[in-house]
Amino acid sequence: MLDGVGSWVRDELPALNRAILAGQVAPGVLTDVLREELLPGLPRPECLDRLDAQRLLVHLGFVGASVARHFQQRTPAGKDHPRQAFEGLTVGAAQVPFLAYFAALADHTGTGHCHRDSYASLVRWNVGTVQVRLGDELLSTLPGIFDDGEIRSYTGTGGEQRFFALVKRSEAVELAVNELLAPLGADGARPGGDEAVLRVRTATILLDAMRQLFVTFAGLPAEQSMPAEHFMDVFRQFAVHWTPDDIPPSGALDPEALKRDFLLGVPAADYEAHVRGLFPALLSDERAMIEAVMARPSLPQHLLATLGVADGALATASPAELRRLVGREPALADWYTLLTAHARASGAHLMLSKKFLFTPQNRRDAAGQGDQPLVSNRAGTTGMTETFLQRLTRARRDHLLAPLRRVLAEDIPTKVTTDGVRSPSGPQAQATVTLVA
Repeated sequence: MLDGVGSWVRDELPALNRAILAGQVAPGVLTDVLREELLPGLPRPECLDRLDAQRLLVHLGFVGASVARHFQQRTPAGKDHPRQAFEGLTVGAAQVPFLAYFAALADHTGTGHCHRDSYASLVRWNVGTVQVRLGDELLSTLPGIFDDGEIRSYTGTGGEQRFFALVKRSEAVELAVNELLAPLGADGARPGGDEAVLRVRTATILLDAMRQLFVTFAGLPAEQSMPAEHFMDVFRQFAVHWTPDDIPPSGALDPEALKRDFLLGVPAADYEAHVRGLFPALLSDERAMIEAVMARPSLPQHLLATLGVADGALATASPAELRRLVGREPALADWYTLLTAHARASGAHLMLSKKFLFTPQNRRDAAGQGDQPLVSNRAGTTGMTETFLQRLTRARRDHLLAPLRRVLAEDIPTKVTTDGVRSPSGPQAQATVTLVA
């Protein structure tokens, strides 16, 4: 039965969603199939092993998103009463209400998954395993939970699948960066030492590789990436609420991106509160990981403390004093380059957001065309507006070592090349990000 659900979600649901959106069939066709054919035969969650529970959660996440979207789009005031989309939809011989079954299934995975679809199930579990290498050296592996080489999506378009793959590839790079950098904040670590500098330089190259992923995707023709209209009017509109207070899936819930921000420091006063507001949509180990990083000084703070540089000293130092400091502690230049790469990667992400979301919506507003009634295209699904993202990008650019810009800016290349990178084990290497399964 589980294989049947999987193949139906992979092959039949996208076609049915396309037909409903085109007005060729009524949304009731979807709920009839679910009620009569698909859901009655599903086992109790406790009868499944953890892997099967995760796989079924991915599949039912696409089911729930489809049911909720079509109901809210076709029902007056349906957006105000999202639970009503699932009325009469029951699962298994015991006829458990869909939302209750999904919650029990999520709990049974043992991951702390929330009681609706999420970034973890939609992206990380759905997309195959991604590996990040530096030459022959494996730096990170971000596994998926399927072995069929398929990427499930709402409407089966290549654009949706490519977007999911892009997001997971970027998370895999972020994982590699974080695994390189996190040990440098440990008690007794020497963030200005030779080994640390090697890690910092490698992380810098990886951040630029991630930036290039974003830039390349944005530069592709629409048929090779995703048309902005499809992103705004089809893809994002499946991220509706299932219950009034839930958190829909979003790339902003990428835990490795959140961790990197706190490792490297984001001087935005309200950012921690914003991230804590996202915690209900994260997995248990993700929340614990980010909490632990929040509780420690950022790596640049730790670096300056180990070098005996007082808080605020860089901002008040003269250019001559800064040059002497960098001459005495050359690792500062490497850390400055890392933080610059971090800011540039953030800028590339903002560029993607503008290209596929904010700029087209601004044009629509200027033309009096308005917004989508279900999921607004004036903000991300977690509520981040263009202004908020711009402020975060500026904050990352105004990092703790930013005063060194006065003496280092002319020495920092505008584009870091991935050729000839020295990996932690020594050899020159090329950074690659590969979807391997």
